[in-house]
Amino acid sequence: MLEKQFDAKRTSTEARKVWAEEYNKPQASNDNKYCIMLPPPNVTGTLHMGHGFQHTLMDALIRYHRMCGDQTLWQPGTDHAGISTQMVVENQLKKENINRQTLGREGFEKRVWQWKEQSGETIIGQMKKLGASCDWSRLRFTMDQGLSDAVVTAFVKLYEDGLIYRGTRLVNWDPILQTALSDLEVLSEEEQGSLWYIRYPLTNNLNQAIIIATTRPETLFGDVAVAVHPDDERYQSLIGQTLQHPLTGKTIPVIADDYVRQDFGSGAVKITPAHDVNDFEIGKRHDLEAVNIFSVDAKLNQNVPAPYQGLMREEARKQVIAELTAQNLIEKIVPHSLQVPRSERTGTVVEPYLSEQWYLKMESLAADALQVVEEGKIQFVPDNWRNTYRHWLTNIQDWCISRQLWWGHRIPAWYDEQGNVYVAHNQEEAQAKAGVHKIVRQETDVLDTWFSSALWPFSTLGWPAQTPELKDFYPTNVLITGFDIIFFWVARMIMFGLYFTKQIPFKQVLITGLIRDQDGQKMSKSKGNVIDPIDLIDGISLAALLEKRTSGLMLDSQKKAIEAQTRKQFPQGIAAFGEDALRFTYCALATQGRDIRFDLGRSEGYRNFCNKIWNATRFIEMQLEKFNITQLPAGMPDIAECADDERWLIFYLNELIGTCHKHFAEYRFDLLAEALYSFIWYEFCDKYIEKAKRNLNNDQVNKQIILRALMNALDTLLRLLHPLMPFITEDIWQNSIKPVLDLPKHILAKPLMLQSYPEVSIKLEENKKLPELIDDQDLLIEFINSARGFKKVKPKDILQQVKIWIREPGREDFKRKIENLMHLQQNKNCMDLIGDIAKVECISFEDFIEEPVAPGTLYYKIWFPYEEILSEEEYQAQVEKAKKEEGVLSAEKIKLAETMANPSYVIKVPEKVKRKNSDRLTYLENRLNELKEIIQSAKIEKEKF
Repeated sequence: MLEKQFDAKRTSTEARKVWAEEYNKPQASNDNKYCIMLPPPNVTGTLHMGHGFQHTLMDALIRYHRMCGDQTLWQPGTDHAGISTQMVVENQLKKENINRQTLGREGFEKRVWQWKEQSGETIIGQMKKLGASCDWSRLRFTMDQGLSDAVVTAFVKLYEDGLIYRGTRLVNWDPILQTALSDLEVLSEEEQGSLWYIRYPLTNNLNQAIIIATTRPETLFGDVAVAVHPDDERYQSLIGQTLQHPLTGKTIPVIADDYVRQDFGSGAVKITPAHDVNDFEIGKRHDLEAVNIFSVDAKLNQNVPAPYQGLMREEARKQVIAELTAQNLIEKIVPHSLQVPRSERTGTVVEPYLSEQWYLKMESLAADALQVVEEGKIQFVPDNWRNTYRHWLTNIQDWCISRQLWWGHRIPAWYDEQGNVYVAHNQEEAQAKAGVHKIVRQETDVLDTWFSSALWPFSTLGWPAQTPELKDFYPTNVLITGFDIIFFWVARMIMFGLYFTKQIPFKQVLITGLIRDQDGQKMSKSKGNVIDPIDLIDGISLAALLEKRTSGLMLDSQKKAIEAQTRKQFPQGIAAFGEDALRFTYCALATQGRDIRFDLGRSEGYRNFCNKIWNATRFIEMQLEKFNITQLPAGMPDIAECADDERWLIFYLNELIGTCHKHFAEYRFDLLAEALYSFIWYEFCDKYIEKAKRNLNNDQVNKQIILRALMNALDTLLRLLHPLMPFITEDIWQNSIKPVLDLPKHILAKPLMLQSYPEVSIKLEENKKLPELIDDQDLLIEFINSARGFKKVKPKDILQQVKIWIREPGREDFKRKIENLMHLQQNKNCMDLIGDIAKVECISFEDFIEEPVAPGTLYYKIWFPYEEILSEEEYQAQVEKAKKEEGVLSAEKIKLAETMANPSYVIKVPEKVKRKNSDRLTYLENRLNELKEIIQSAKIEKEKF
């Protein structure tokens, strides 16, 4: 028998004992192949809430398809994350007063590999802690030898096909890391600055000037022209003339270009092609020189006057403004809000920087990647993300794939003594291509991390070799990832998949929302609202949480603010919820929205759900012990042998099975979790088990049938729930189901994770009497709930008449519903059951009465004469209970209303589900009104359903 109390830690330990890593490998159950590629976490530390969320969804799908008999592969791995990881290690070295230049490239790489081993081991440990059933024997890292060879093969082919080239262009430059950045690594935020209006005198009349407006006066030394709009009447006569640079005195032309906005600033702008993306394009159109005035560390270089050389950007700005002011060349200064690009990694202002880089041509790759989505060969879920994908691919630029780092895949290019470049698989091949010229060095730049990540779906399966795994599991089935990397990873995987394998890399892309805190704020260390998923599993003390949240912060004021916020939010620290409660929370929150608010209250509720399942199992075990039953037949009893209660259970259990399959197919983890929670808590525990308690004490019933139904229903529910809650379901199945059900030996030899997922075995239309039975049983349960609810809040010494409302307007089965009510009155067993479970002495019915104010709505009256009177303390306890119920139902109502308000709801949701949801929403509204009345006035006048 199970332990008396549910213990999540003990349960997870017991479950792990029966799980072998061998079980995570593809099982040869049938010919269907199912594969998910794990988006490789960066080896920069530990997993965060977003990882835990996505990994839970992937694991649920893998466990579901494994139980359905598919040969499943969940391919795990980690990413070297060039910039991020190099920055982590450089910060570590900084604390030791060491820099990478001191170590040298080889020594630095060795240090990063040491960190990779530490971080990678932590990440894999976290994933296993959460229950991820990856095929760990296939663990990959983007800089493994095999994957590195794939990167070289891909680069050489793209180069030889004319798609990779070297070019001098503007890039996003991080002066601290001293490397180019991708757009993903640049965050633009609105900041307050100034707009300086500066006079540029005409060379033929120094008393006349064009006034330009700029937000960056420190870049004046890179000016090569002043541009105006060709239709701007203010400057028509000046187009083609020349101006005198206000600081250097050099001559620059006045040009006309449609890019210039007449309504911004003065309508005239200075053109600095080497330090502004738009100016660079204007410069190309007008054949202007691009003068780079910055060094790699954002200091002014030798292309500026001597007094400015070596100054940082901020210092140069101050000096430029001072000199212009002294010459009376500043017309005015106006406060101005502007978007400032900052490096996501260092926080420094990103400089548009002219440098020679390696580029990949994107036009043809993007066209093919767009076509397969437009043709439906790859589907986005939800579909609206297809528009986002389309927008980016139709406005794409060539991809800067080189990075000035030491950590990453070194570009496979070599140079001879004359600077000629040779792209090859290795140095020997490069020398062969160079012929008489001597190879003297390899390219020092590394590839953008996204280049190797774009190969992930097939490089992890052995490409470029044509391995059995590549044949069996590629294309993969679904990619689960966030909306923030659709452009930078999803699209590039599709491009590379089509280019190198001539196949799509995956059939569907499930886009998840961003996990935010309960206030809707993005989780970040600087805000102090980060929650470690492992802390939610094991719990964490306040002191330890404070240490974790404030470590590494530089400012005392920031530390104090985060400490105060943490003490207020978690005065006792964070309680341990266990793996299953956290996983179920993730699934329940997996709506197809952009943002997901994580509420610890949900985890607490799902920990209680685990308790509910545990206690229900113990009840069944105690009944088996009471009646001395050690073994039962596997499978639900035949309907012909069943009483009404068991037939009702069989029908609804089968309906639940179909619902689960449907939600898995549609990736509606939230609806799946809701369906399982609702059935197990309300239908199975609160309804069927309550009736079974009474029936098992009745000598007239077949107890063997009831116990068989209980045990096999529990078996079915554990199987349905296992993909979401693998630990508690495995533990209960091993200790409570396996010893009792008469299962074949080959079934008993396998853990629950390898058992079959339930299939629908009975349909409503197969039994003509089933509809009436279902109505009778549903009605019976509603009577009992109404009676119990009324009794709990009954005022003292009042003989209360209660109206039970039947709301069925417009339903075809309305007449039959009324007939069932009349049958119910005449069924002594049902009436006794109502009285017994509701703890009332007698019930009498009056005639049905049509309510004139609500056409089509009928009600009947029930009389409840009570002898038991609640004490004041008992009554107050009931009021508190009503408050708690109000909170739970309010949350459910909001969520259900949001679901029904979704534009796709009307089109995609079956009528039966819509009707059920509508009824549920009506019930919630009515019940919330009743609870409000209970809380406010301590009275209840009627029970509705």
